[in-house]
Amino acid sequence: MRILTITCSVAALLSASPLAAQTLNVASAGDQNMVDYVKDYLGPMFEKSHPGVKVVSVGTGPGDAGSQKIFEKLDAQKGAATTDFDVVVIHQKAAGTMVKQGLLAKYTDKVDTAKLVSSETAKNSLGADVSGYVIPMFQSQTALAYNADMLKNPPDNFAELKEWVKKNPKQFGYNGIKGGMSGVAFVAGWIYAFGGDAGKLIQGPYDPAEKAKWDAAFSELKDFNKNIVITPGNAGTLDMLNRGEIAMGPVWVDMFYSWQADGKLPPNMKLKLASPGMPGQPMYYAVPEKAAQPKLAEEFIALATSPQVQADGIVKKFNWYPGIDAKNLEGKLDKTAWDKLFTDITPADLSKNAKPFPIAPYFNDILEGYEKKVAN
Repeated sequence: MRILTITCSVAALLSASPLAAQTLNVASAGDQNMVDYVKDYLGPMFEKSHPGVKVVSVGTGPGDAGSQKIFEKLDAQKGAATTDFDVVVIHQKAAGTMVKQGLLAKYTDKVDTAKLVSSETAKNSLGADVSGYVIPMFQSQTALAYNADMLKNPPDNFAELKEWVKKNPKQFGYNGIKGGMSGVAFVAGWIYAFGGDAGKLIQGPYDPAEKAKWDAAFSELKDFNKNIVITPGNAGTLDMLNRGEIAMGPVWVDMFYSWQADGKLPPNMKLKLASPGMPGQPMYYAVPEKAAQPKLAEEFIALATSPQVQADGIVKKFNWYPGIDAKNLEGKLDKTAWDKLFTDITPADLSKNAKPFPIAPYFNDILEGYEKKVAN
C-alpha cells in the first residue's frame, strides 16, 4: 500500500513538474521546407518558452495530396479518444472538407493573434465557411514577373496585356494549367477579367449556367495563346525570363524573390499585379477536434502567428506574405526586408488585386473549359 502511495505521488509529481514530457505533434502538408520550418525554427522557439514540451514535426507531402493524407488520418481516427496530430498545416480545399466533416476544432477565439487577421480567406475557403477553424500561416500570391530592361511600362490590366502580347509575340510565357498553379492562377485571372462577375466566382453561390458566359473569354484566350510561349512550369517561366527568352510571365511571388535572393534572377526583374488581379492561396494552421494537446496547440499557433515570428519567419525566411494583416509587421521588419516585399507590389496593390481562387465548382469548370475550348 505504501509502495502504491509513493508510486502515485511520484507520478503526480512528474505530471505537475515542468520536466514532465509533453509532445506536440505538428503535421504539415507542403514541401519539405514547411516541415523544416517547424522542426528547425518554430519548434525550438516554442520548446524554449515551454520547458518540458517536445515539438515533433512531420510532413505529409506537397500539394493538395499532402492535405488529403492529413484528412484521411483524422477521418480514420474519428472514433478514437485522441488523434495523432495536435496542429495541422493544410491547404484551402482540405480545410473546407475537414470543417464539414467535423474533424477540426473551432479554436481561433482562444488565440489573440486571430484578431490580427484581415484576409477573407480566414473565413471563406474556396466557398466553404471556415470562420473560427483556421488562421492563415502565410499568403502566397501569383503576379506577373517582367524584365524591366525589355519592358519599361508593364500592363496595368489584362486588357492592356492582351494588346501588348499582340504587338510582342512570343514575349509572354506561362505554363498552361498542367504545368503548375501559377498557370492556373493566370487562367483564373483571365476569367475574372473577361468572364463576367468575378465576385460571384469567388463568393458563390454556384450556378452551373454561369460557365456559359465564359465562351468569349476562352475564345480570346485561345487567340492569345497563339502569340505566347507555353513554359514547362513556374520554374520554367523564371528560367526563360532569366535567359531573356521571354519578357513577362506569371509566377509565384515567393519563388521569384527566393530566386532573386539566390542570384538566379537579375535585379532588373520586377513584379506587377495587374487589375483585376490574380489568385493566391494561404496555408492554414488548424487544430484537430480530438487533439491530445489542444491548449498547447493554441499556444503554438499564437506564437507562429505573432507579428515578430511572421516578420522573421514568414517574410524574411521565405518571402511569403504574412498570414496576419501586413500593417502589423511595420516596425518588425527592417526597411530592406519591407521594401523588398512591398516595393513592386504594395500593400494597397494586394488589398485591391490579390484575389482568392474561385470556389471549387467554378474552379473545376474553368479547368474543364480551358481543356475543351483553349487547349484543344
